[in-house]
Amino acid sequence: MVCPREFTAPPGIVGIKPRSPTISEPRKDRLRFSRRLTRTIAVGAAVVAVGGGAYGIVGATASGGSAAVGTANPPKLGSNARSRPAAGGAVGTVAAVSTSSFTLSTPAGQKVTVKKASSTTYQKGTSSTSESAIKRGQRVLVLGTTNGTTITASQVVVQPSGSASATASAVVPFQRGAPPTAKQVGQIPANYTQGSGTIVSGTAANRATEAALAAYPGGIVDRVVKLSNGEYEVHNIGVNWPHHIFVSKNFKVVGAN
Repeated sequence: MVCPREFTAPPGIVGIKPRSPTISEPRKDRLRFSRRLTRTIAVGAAVVAVGGGAYGIVGATASGGSAAVGTANPPKLGSNARSRPAAGGAVGTVAAVSTSSFTLSTPAGQKVTVKKASSTTYQKGTSSTSESAIKRGQRVLVLGTTNGTTITASQVVVQPSGSASATASAVVPFQRGAPPTAKQVGQIPANYTQGSGTIVSGTAANRATEAALAAYPGGIVDRVVKLSNGEYEVHNIGVNWPHHIFVSKNFKVVGAN
């Protein structure tokens, strides 16, 4: 059916008032449906945007789960959230030295880049020394801020030759594709849950890191967590085992898994 066109009075004819164009009922229905559809799409887009924020950008929580960030009211991250680098360290043999950094190889074969800073201090044994004491082939302990396999050093300690710990052989080096090593040694704190506790820094973190690396050299400590019982969990990466080294309040290693 062809809809009749609306009549408009020709110019010059008096007495006939042009009518305003009208919209047929079927067209009105289509327009109303279009408006509803537009509103529905807008709401859906908002939901997708929130969903993208919740699942596309996440932050680790203390319990090892995920929390949305970037939303209007983002939840607070747990005390053990890994949103930034943390205190840690590594021990190994210096492989190369440059003006601003040096590299070392751990007993488990992990390569570590150590960045120097103007505030970095150097020791040889218990005595202070200078940056020039860091030479290729020396065994060193590095303490500082760990970010992956890079450490910004706060302290570098040159260790005596032949000071490699006998427990280095107990560390299982990282091998791509190898199944995880399920092993527990010593005492694990009761009710320990991975991801619990509070990340610490400063002297406590340094002492716990040093104790853990003396017992199990080979990996990279990327954070130290104080547990509710006052002990410390030293988190170890770059090796297949151990990943968690437990240190007492007196900074003695008591267990690992």
